[in-house]
Amino acid sequence: MKVILVNGSAHKEGATYTALCEVEKTLREEGIETEIFHIGNKAINGCQSCGGCAKLHRCVINDCVNEFVDKAREADGFVFGSPVYYAAINGALSAFMDRAFYSGSYTAVFKHKVAAGVVNARRGGNSAAFDELNKYFFISQMVVPASSYWNMTHGYTPDDVRQDLEGLRTMRILARNIAWVLKCREAAEAAGIHPPVTEPLVLTNFVR
Repeated sequence: MKVILVNGSAHKEGATYTALCEVEKTLREEGIETEIFHIGNKAINGCQSCGGCAKLHRCVINDCVNEFVDKAREADGFVFGSPVYYAAINGALSAFMDRAFYSGSYTAVFKHKVAAGVVNARRGGNSAAFDELNKYFFISQMVVPASSYWNMTHGYTPDDVRQDLEGLRTMRILARNIAWVLKCREAAEAAGIHPPVTEPLVLTNFVR
């Protein structure tokens, strides 16, 4: 079993990374293989709505998004971490996730897998950013484990985050719940209990 933790911050080892490391450490203690995927600080183009991924099964813009989706095919779970910008996830991660989830939807890269979001802010805006991350998971039919509080830490620097003892506890509980769900899924598969089959898509709108 493997979980990919996506560091959506431009800072490779900043506050968001520090929160993700607490999740990663606990996952490893639970016997789960992990990898931290840093999206970097280079510009990431947003989705062009060209529909090319429907044919190619990958984004037409060949950058870190395709690199991640290729890795995601073999992963069992994901944790997406973001700093909070104006009560939202940062722009680079938003563009990254739009393209990754849209292109990945054509080959069910994320469907029925485990996912969680983690956010960090100096002071406020965490809840709105956390809600934004969760919407990607719910629309993709993913399994979203909870923690003892919303998955957030507070701090401007890594040292600040390390002093947020309640936030770090939340990260550890989240990781243990992720590990538990992954082990339950593995046991279910071994017992012949498979994910449900999705009904065919019917597109409607609100125009009469």
